[in-house]
Amino acid sequence: MRIGTRGSPLALWQAHAVQAALATALNVAPAEVAVEVIRTTGDQIQDRALSEAGGKGLFTKELEEALLDGRVDLAVHSAKDVATYLPEGLHLAGYLPRADVRDALILKSGAGLADLPAGARVGTASLRREAQLRRLRPDLKVELLRGNVHTRLARVKDGDFDGTLLALAGLTRLGLAEVASAVLATSEFLPAVGQGAVAIECRVQDPATNAAIAAIACRDTGIALAAERAFLTALDGSCRTPIAGLARVEGDQVRLSGLVMTPDGADAAEASGTAPIADAAALGTALGTQLRASAPARALGL
Repeated sequence: MRIGTRGSPLALWQAHAVQAALATALNVAPAEVAVEVIRTTGDQIQDRALSEAGGKGLFTKELEEALLDGRVDLAVHSAKDVATYLPEGLHLAGYLPRADVRDALILKSGAGLADLPAGARVGTASLRREAQLRRLRPDLKVELLRGNVHTRLARVKDGDFDGTLLALAGLTRLGLAEVASAVLATSEFLPAVGQGAVAIECRVQDPATNAAIAAIACRDTGIALAAERAFLTALDGSCRTPIAGLARVEGDQVRLSGLVMTPDGADAAEASGTAPIADAAALGTALGTQLRASAPARALGL
């Protein structure tokens, strides 16, 4: 069995976590589940935002080509990087248990968002984070900051930026949680759809691989992501649109909160709802449809 992955430290952590889980489930040595690094277009573009370069699918395109060509049997992604629509013949077969979904604020100095002076430079490559920052602190200068986790942290440490935002899950997986100056509550800073989840993609017509993934897949994460991704699909969301969404399983119910913003954060529409877990995707579709009708036109690029 061959796992395709990007080569960043975080991507490799995710791939090896899937490798270890599969090896245990299949009762084989980890070496029997090979990890193959594939360089993606998204890794090569560092000078502009993904929204300008073609979308977050740039982080998965080459991995999906390897799946379709039969060069790998499964691909491992950060769920928030997976495009709304997948190539024909591929699907998300499961997810590892979800980690902390919150965003972490990393500052050159200070302990929270309120400590940043007016005009402070905050770097991010995420339109969602930029819009939410501008919504909370319109006096900040939010500028493009691309690169892997270590690169972004170094830019703040070196003083190129006064701060940045990263997923707490990624920092924790890399043993870097202590660099967070503050962890932002989801009530004020709703995460990206899929944040904190590791997604496993494979060919639909590959019974053996699908069965192996089913043996390690987290049920509750799958239910939550079904709601979140249906919400994103209903909004026709991409990384050109500032969208946030979070679903949680509570007993036999799933609760979903969603947010759509204009890029400057000045206007927004939000909604939440609850449904039985069997209707998770339907809840996402309904909430996305509701926000599509009520969101500011320029938030959706209309």
